[in-house]
Amino acid sequence: MAVHRRSASSYAFDGVVIRSAAAVVGPKEGEGPLGSYFDRIWPSELNNHSSFEVAERALLVEAQNLTLQKGEQDWFNVDVVMGGDLLDQLISTNFAAREHQRPLLGLFSACAVFTEGLGLGALAIAGQGPKTVLVGATSHHMAAERQFRYPIELGYQRTPTAGWTATAAGSCLLAGTSSVDSGDIVVEAATFGRVVDWGSKNPNDMGTAMAPAAFDTIKRHLEDFNRDISDYDQIYTGDLGVLGVKLLDALASKEGFDWSHRLNDCGRSLYDIERQDVHNGGSGAGCSASVFSGFLYHQLQHGQFHRILLVSTGALFSPTSYQQGESIPSIAHAVAISRAD
Repeated sequence: MAVHRRSASSYAFDGVVIRSAAAVVGPKEGEGPLGSYFDRIWPSELNNHSSFEVAERALLVEAQNLTLQKGEQDWFNVDVVMGGDLLDQLISTNFAAREHQRPLLGLFSACAVFTEGLGLGALAIAGQGPKTVLVGATSHHMAAERQFRYPIELGYQRTPTAGWTATAAGSCLLAGTSSVDSGDIVVEAATFGRVVDWGSKNPNDMGTAMAPAAFDTIKRHLEDFNRDISDYDQIYTGDLGVLGVKLLDALASKEGFDWSHRLNDCGRSLYDIERQDVHNGGSGAGCSASVFSGFLYHQLQHGQFHRILLVSTGALFSPTSYQQGESIPSIAHAVAISRAD
C-alpha cells in the first residue's frame, strides 16, 4: 500500500479495495429505474420510526450493518467510520455512532460527503493508517425539506429547477491489501475539490450552483493524472440533475472539451424524471451514496463498467446563510474506481 501525491488536491493509491457495499432506500427511490439494484426498499418514508430524522438515521444504520454482513465482517473489525449527512450537527451520523461504538470521523461536504469519505478513507489506508474504513452517507426527503425549505405539510409548489432529496443511504467497506486480485473493486485515486462560488443564490436550483465546482474538479483531475475523458466508461456526478448536467457539459464545451458522451448523474439516474415528478432529479447526501453502493458497484463487479469517476457535488449553504442573502458556495470531490482484470 502506498500514496502517490500528484498535486495539492490529487492522490493515487496502491492496494485499496472496496470489499462490500450496500444501499437502502425509500419507496419512491425503489420505484425508480435502479430499484432492482438496492439491497432494501422501505415500504414507507417513516418505516415505523417516530420521526423523519430518526428514519434517516435508521437508513444509515441499516446500510452499514448490511455492508458488514455482505463483507463477512463484524463491527470490531472496523478501524474507523467516516461519513456524514445534511442535518445540523450531523445528527444522523453522530447518533448512529452511539450504537456501533467505533472511532468516528464525521464529515461535512453537504451532498459531496460520500466521495469525500471514500477519498479520505483510501488516503488513510494507503498511508499505512487504519486497515479498514467504513464509509457512509444518508439523507431523507422529509427531514431535508423541513430543515432547508418548508414543512411538507404546507403543500407548497416546487419550482421546475428544484431537486428531490433522496430518502436513501449507501455504505462501503474499504480495506487495504498487499495483492489486488482479479475482480476486486479498486479505489485508484481521488481529487479533493475546492470551494467554487459563481454567485448563485437560489436554494431551489442546486444544479446551477454546483455545476461549476464539478467542472473545476473534473478538469483538474484529468490534468493531474494526465487522463482524457475517454479513460473512463462514465463520469457520474452526484446530484446536478437534468439541468446541472447540461450546464456542466456547456462549461466543458466552452473550453473545448467534448464530455457529453461520458457524462451521467446519480440524481438524474435515480428517478424516472418524466413519470415520478421529481423536477430536476435527485439530490441529497444519500443520492450518490446509494446509486454507487447499489447500481454502480454492481456494474463494476459484473464488468459492465471497468473504470468510473464518481464526482459527488455539494452546496455549502445553510438556512441562516440563505436568509442573510449569502450566495451558495459549492464543492465537488472526485474518486476514480475501477475493476481489476
